[in-house]
Amino acid sequence: MLRITDACKTFLKGTVNEHTALDRLSLSLGEGEFVTVIGSNGAGKSTLFNAIGGTFLLDHGTIELEGKDITFLPEHKRAIMIGRLFQDPLKGSAPDMTIEENLALAYSRKKGNPLRRGVRRCDTEFFREEITRFGMGLEERMKTKVGLLSGGQRQALSLLMSTIGKPRLLLLDEHTAALDPASAEKVMQITKDIVSRERLTTMMITHNIQSALKTGTRTIMMDRGRIILDISGEERAQMTVSRLMELYTRHSNAVFDNDRMLLSESGEQGG
Repeated sequence: MLRITDACKTFLKGTVNEHTALDRLSLSLGEGEFVTVIGSNGAGKSTLFNAIGGTFLLDHGTIELEGKDITFLPEHKRAIMIGRLFQDPLKGSAPDMTIEENLALAYSRKKGNPLRRGVRRCDTEFFREEITRFGMGLEERMKTKVGLLSGGQRQALSLLMSTIGKPRLLLLDEHTAALDPASAEKVMQITKDIVSRERLTTMMITHNIQSALKTGTRTIMMDRGRIILDISGEERAQMTVSRLMELYTRHSNAVFDNDRMLLSESGEQGG
């Protein structure tokens, strides 16, 4: 479904600040897989997502989606096939447009008509039905400008905007990290419901290791632009955070150090 082969990306090449963000990385995802992605700061997680989404071109390597080579496909064309959510709730929607206008824009973009902003009558009820599933009362606020919504509400809306056209691949870049705990839990549950219902192939970057091991079907850990761990099935079901840290140290020859990671089994903040 998604196949990345020997992906390489170096920033500031030839300078004292040269940094290899992707180091001959290869990865294959099957249809409907839900992969969580973890790693310390600078491991290359967001760079990997940017490469898949077309934010920049690779220095070397290929990216295929459903058998189609998209390595050199422009970002706006990849966006028809790939949905993406970012950490910032303000990034995925237009604040001066209403909920239904945002949904109409996202829906038309996925259908290959990105310039249409107006809301067609035949789509209005569809949008209401979809957003009613969230249980947030947003179906009663379809004419409300998005800038008046809370962060959790905006991120839930952005999630629907990213998936309403049934993308072939969904990329979630720490999409609950900036929310308060209650909102994060709600958005995460909505995420699981949508991914399960639509059978979306999904990759999710998270800073919560315990959540990474319990969410989806597979977990990969990155370090210095490489995938150093790839676990699924029974191995993943039996994996503990402490055991994962042991494996990280063994494969990277370093001690995991990331203040933002939630390392403990109980979900307390790690140092």
